[in-house]
Amino acid sequence: MDGQGRWLDDVIIERFWRCLKYEDVYLQSYENGWELERGVEAYIVRYHRNRSYAA
Repeated sequence: MDGQGRWLDDVIIERFWRCLKYEDVYLQSYENGWELERGVEAYIVRYHRNRSYAA
């Protein structure tokens, strides 16, 4: 992050949390916090593995 109050930093992380919620958390029926934690960890691994980086 470049500095306090930089709007672009906030946009990136807000987009990530939106993707996490809509693509995983809202679609899964987690029974408890442990399952949620494992599900979110698995989503983050998939997210970074499948993400295309601009070169």
